[in-house]
Amino acid sequence: MAGHREDFILMMVGGITIDPSTKMPIVVLKDPDNKLNLPIWIGPLEATAMATELEGIKPQRPMTHDLLRNLLTEFGATVESAEITELRENTYFARIQVKSREGRAIEIDSRPSDAIALALRTKSPIYVAKKVLEASSELHESQGEQPQTSDQNLAGVSRDKWSEILERMAPEDFKYKM
Repeated sequence: MAGHREDFILMMVGGITIDPSTKMPIVVLKDPDNKLNLPIWIGPLEATAMATELEGIKPQRPMTHDLLRNLLTEFGATVESAEITELRENTYFARIQVKSREGRAIEIDSRPSDAIALALRTKSPIYVAKKVLEASSELHESQGEQPQTSDQNLAGVSRDKWSEILERMAPEDFKYKM
């Protein structure tokens, strides 16, 4: 696990907003210097899971990601990090790095939205592969069609278009600001 960190960039949740055209929530990851951002289209449930944590709202009963965290804690495992590892056919892939009670490193395949929601709950770092950032900026308008499911990038929004959307957004458009 230690060797590949240089291929990853540490990022944090910058906010959650709504895509005006698809009405799908978007989680925006950004680097600490605010130079890079990565929009990931997510489902409403995952958006709610992130928002409650960002807003410090404690649900009365444990929601899915609270349950995951509680299970891991009970078994003495710790979440080391969440990693957004790949962008393939407009779909992001992620994995959660877990350390078992015995100190064994375990990689668990995950949707980015779940990995991010869990990382927020366990105060774990979120890393994005450099190749994902490069690939996301190469999604050109030529691709056309809109994504149908969550955890997909919006094909057809080029880097410039995306910057333009972000610039047009007032801070209050970011529903949940960190």
